[in-house]
Amino acid sequence: MSKWTRFRENTTFLIPSVILTLTLGIYPLVWVLRYMFYDYAGYGQELFVGLDNFRRLLRDTLFWDSVKNTFIFAGGKLLLTIPLSLLLAVLLNGKLRGRNLLRAIYFMPTVISTSVISVVFYIIFNSYNGMVNQLLLKYHIISAPIDWLGPKHAMLTVVLVAVWGAVGNYMLLFLAGLQSIPQDLYESASIDGANSYQRFAYITVPMLAPVMQMIIMLAIIASLKGYESIMLLTEGGPVGKTEVMYLYLYKQLFPVSTGSPVQQQFGYGSAVGFATALIVGAITALYYALSKRMNKVF
Repeated sequence: MSKWTRFRENTTFLIPSVILTLTLGIYPLVWVLRYMFYDYAGYGQELFVGLDNFRRLLRDTLFWDSVKNTFIFAGGKLLLTIPLSLLLAVLLNGKLRGRNLLRAIYFMPTVISTSVISVVFYIIFNSYNGMVNQLLLKYHIISAPIDWLGPKHAMLTVVLVAVWGAVGNYMLLFLAGLQSIPQDLYESASIDGANSYQRFAYITVPMLAPVMQMIIMLAIIASLKGYESIMLLTEGGPVGKTEVMYLYLYKQLFPVSTGSPVQQQFGYGSAVGFATALIVGAITALYYALSKRMNKVF
């Protein structure tokens, strides 16, 4: 086979991927970069406004509130998800009866539709006849129903729902990392008199460091970009308590209800999307720099 024939064959196989990349990746990016400088609501005339969308963005208190809420949501999700996922992985990596069934059960939420999960948890956390309030009232833990989706507890509720949906995925990744650790290390440590805590602290954690760095990176990105369950549970409410960046961006392009105070605006939405991407990219880059120091520690 000649080099030219091999080149044509390789090029033919690459054409579908190139077309998909151009149509689904490059073109939308160029579209967003263009409309950042326009006042365009999806219909009518496109009006060039220069940097007005960015000036509006700097004064937009709703957007900056959504940034604050995003960090609260992401921080709460990470603080609960990572330790819980690691704990479950360690437990299910041991000689436990029915561990394969338990692994499947914990992983199941990952493959269930976000819409289904949100509807189920909306019913569970219902203020009047939800399962959570009924159980708490039955055992006299509370004296009156709690408004789990109200201003005081809405953020906690959406964080718990997000943790429930994410734990199984990261548990599986931790489990893969645990199974790659040579058992000889644990046997040698046991012979030397190391207890369970010492084996975990001085063998498991250091050997899991590369996997843990990847998992934390994925978890940070997913937490900062997550909005689907929040949109279905609270629509960012009440009074903006659960409004996150990507939900606010979504509302600029596709208002979630007819009563939404946010009007459809592709030009301003493109500027919001660009700023959101910069924030997520900056956080990711910061973690990447910190993860290099983690390599020196471990």
